[in-house]
Amino acid sequence: MKKRIAVFASGGGTDFQSIIDANVKEHFCDIVCLIASKEGIGAIDRAKKHGITAAVYAKKDYPDLEELYARLTYFLNMNRVDYIVLAGWLKIIPESFIRSFQDRIINIHPSLIPAFCGAGMYGLNVHKAVLDYGAKVSGCTVHFVNEVPDGGAIIAQVCVKVEEDDTPESLQSRILEKEHELLPFCVKKLCEGKIIKRGRHVEIK
Repeated sequence: MKKRIAVFASGGGTDFQSIIDANVKEHFCDIVCLIASKEGIGAIDRAKKHGITAAVYAKKDYPDLEELYARLTYFLNMNRVDYIVLAGWLKIIPESFIRSFQDRIINIHPSLIPAFCGAGMYGLNVHKAVLDYGAKVSGCTVHFVNEVPDGGAIIAQVCVKVEEDDTPESLQSRILEKEHELLPFCVKKLCEGKIIKRGRHVEIK
């Protein structure tokens, strides 16, 4: 029985697409649904194109954050979701939701955690911070989600060299290429039961 995953996205959905494409080739999971944080985002179009259910949980419809995630928890449980993959999800996640899916939520972040992560570090903000600091390498990280933003146990990381003439956009583009390899790899290993977590230490079989 294939593990059932839900992918959460807030934007264009290129990381989401990377999972879809890898799964078409190897079918390591069932992508049950896309959870979108608002209407009209590119990720929804990608879901529709591949016959994947898309559900929108927008802040304007649920002013109370706890209610939004309570409804979302019910929806995910009704659809028997095993794992949640955050692929560019920009909405705050309350501790109650994280506890409901303990060690079953993973996220991809566009830096080498614990550098350039945490509150406010998303999108081009991350890459601008890397360049402003003068870092020589950056990259991407897949990690488990806990109550601390970008603070969960690290599953895997890939380094990307920072070039002298990099802009935030050019660095983002090269790191995205690595994200599109790393995230499907980690989702596949997770769904195959080959990721073993012991506290903050994670082994990939």
